[in-house]
Amino acid sequence: MKRTLLYTMLACLGLASAGLAQAEITGNVVKVGVLSDMSGPYADLSGPGSVVAAKMAVEDYIKAAGSKLKVEIVSADHQNKPDVGASVVRKWIDSENVDMILDVPTSSVALAVNEIVKDKNKIMLNSTGGTSDLTGKACTPNTVHWTYDTWMLAHGTGSAVVKSGGDSWFFLTADYAFGHALERDTAAVVKASGGKVLGDVKVPLNTQDFSSFLLQAQSSKAKIVGLANAGGDTINSIKQAAEFGIVKGGQKMAGLLVFISDIHGLGLQTAQGLQLTETFYWDLNDSTRAWSKRFAALHGGKMPTMVQAGVYSGLLHYLKAVDALKEDGDGAKVVAKMKELPTDDPLFGKGVIRADGRKVHPAYLFEVKKPAESKGPWDYYKLVQTIPADQAFRPLDQGNCSLVAKK
Repeated sequence: MKRTLLYTMLACLGLASAGLAQAEITGNVVKVGVLSDMSGPYADLSGPGSVVAAKMAVEDYIKAAGSKLKVEIVSADHQNKPDVGASVVRKWIDSENVDMILDVPTSSVALAVNEIVKDKNKIMLNSTGGTSDLTGKACTPNTVHWTYDTWMLAHGTGSAVVKSGGDSWFFLTADYAFGHALERDTAAVVKASGGKVLGDVKVPLNTQDFSSFLLQAQSSKAKIVGLANAGGDTINSIKQAAEFGIVKGGQKMAGLLVFISDIHGLGLQTAQGLQLTETFYWDLNDSTRAWSKRFAALHGGKMPTMVQAGVYSGLLHYLKAVDALKEDGDGAKVVAKMKELPTDDPLFGKGVIRADGRKVHPAYLFEVKKPAESKGPWDYYKLVQTIPADQAFRPLDQGNCSLVAKK
């Protein structure tokens, strides 16, 4: 597995005093591993862009805080395989003194890493894996789930679609932990809202030909074809659904996890009218616009996705906690400090990390603009509804997390 050293920073030349101040920083270096999909279906929404966001977080934190932390970033491609991801993480922790694992798309990989960091008392700050089990039955004192999860998506997009008349569903589901969790959470919302699920089909990750799966969706006669997938799978399924005439035939597509990178790949002509839920959009306010333009300048003109923004914000908060403790070796202790400190950054605003590891902030229901409504490149969304932070994520007492005190 190739490993790329992307960034090392020392903020202060007073090495002697810095060493004394950071006596409990492992090896005098805070080492962060960005574990991502660098070349597969999730590379555009996370991947190299997540590394850019991590580098920005280190630069911005040290400059703003006047910190003396020395921070090193390494990265690797987990290829969306739990065994590969687990192997990388064990090597990082055992041989290279990596303190915190960041990003981690693909829920099956995230769940594997979740167990490793618990066993070795390190940290996973997950921005990209979606399963809500990370703060539910699989919660640990060593994991923080930052940006979004399947419960949030189901209760944002899923609920909105049912309320607008989409009361019968057929799911195209990515056949691994994320897809299963997203279908489960959305189906529960559909049924609770008075709708019904007419069927589903499990689709292998990174499928190129969706024809047989789309034919099943078409023959179901469901009003809504729910896409419990992400990244390249979402793009391919929407494009091929258009070719099959599914929307022209009266059915609607519901992209349950859609990123701005997907809309960019689809184009507004194809994507217009899609409703989606995100926790970040580059054009939300002055702060998000300013940061996103800096990001785009470093990343080939591409605007950030919500998970790349989450990598940045989560790493800022982690560094704040490490600085406050002046140590990084005890992962559970650092996470406890992260939960103790309120979160506040230019991209997600003020918030908290709950006892179950869930980072809480508002979510936003967007609709993709028609081509005539867009004022230029990356101007893709119009805001339909803001979901307050206390409503955006699963209630603390409903996740069956062992860290939450029973009433």
